[in-house]
Amino acid sequence: MIRRRSTPWIHKWSRPLIGAIAGCGALTTGYLTFEKLSGRSASCVAEAGAKGCNDVLSSPWATVFGQPLALFGFLAYISMLILAFAPLAINSDESKNIRKSLENVTWWLLLVGAIAMSVFSGYLMYVLASQIKAICPYCIGSALFSLSMLVLTVVGRDWEDIGQILFTGVIVGMVTIIGTLGVYANVNQLNNSTVSTPGKPERISFNTKAQPNPEFGWEITTTSGEAEISLARHLVDQGAKEYVAYWCPHCHEQKLLFGKEAAKILKNNNVQVECAADSPNGKPELCQAAKIQGFPSWIINGTIYSGVQNLEELAKITGYTGSRNFKYFR
Repeated sequence: MIRRRSTPWIHKWSRPLIGAIAGCGALTTGYLTFEKLSGRSASCVAEAGAKGCNDVLSSPWATVFGQPLALFGFLAYISMLILAFAPLAINSDESKNIRKSLENVTWWLLLVGAIAMSVFSGYLMYVLASQIKAICPYCIGSALFSLSMLVLTVVGRDWEDIGQILFTGVIVGMVTIIGTLGVYANVNQLNNSTVSTPGKPERISFNTKAQPNPEFGWEITTTSGEAEISLARHLVDQGAKEYVAYWCPHCHEQKLLFGKEAAKILKNNNVQVECAADSPNGKPELCQAAKIQGFPSWIINGTIYSGVQNLEELAKITGYTGSRNFKYFR
């Protein structure tokens, strides 16, 4: 009597698991795409003043070919979802050969897709840690989703030729890295350059070792362009409020993003509210009434936005339609 070899449980459930993970990834990136296109801020728990999800979503790396990066992630996850469940939709005995052929084809496509997504996610994790220096649960979750799908794809079936898998991994990985570096060539060149390039945003930085002045904090060393001044006036018209403290480095970062001229417009029109009680301009009672828990904090249309906001993000939040040729980013 010949015993039939039992199918490992992972082989039975690998496709449903891949599909479920892809579905979670699609929901996450779909949400981020909607928030980005609608000009709203994504819900993200972050320490006041620390960089979080919205700093990532408003960074130069978050836009590809003029569209939100999350949109391309959404399309990738949807593709993986379809590839995972497509053969499972064929149940009739008469279509067994079709299903088997479809399984073989989709397994290779799943492998290629999972490798590409994992390599790209790895690059984004490097950027997140070394360049943007922010904590983004959505980004970390997406990277884990991609890696999980890759593991399930490799162990989820009997591959006849392991060498071919390794060869495919090397080729797809190299193509993905080259393509990624090509897409972000301008951003990386700007980030690694110490020379300001006209028409391109420049990363801000300043020396926090100097003691802040209780009246105005640190000196604003950046200059405003037309876009920064126009946005500042728009924020005045919108009744926006920014709650700051003169000793807060992140508050000064926000001022540097606007530049000296635009920051002056915000200050002179009472958009900026000083919360430090020991400052000559301090109005701590207003900050307490607004229930401010960290600096800087923006209140726009009744909603609190904690932490430094890139100007692109402020423009979207407030429906600003003027020039967005902003000079600086965080």
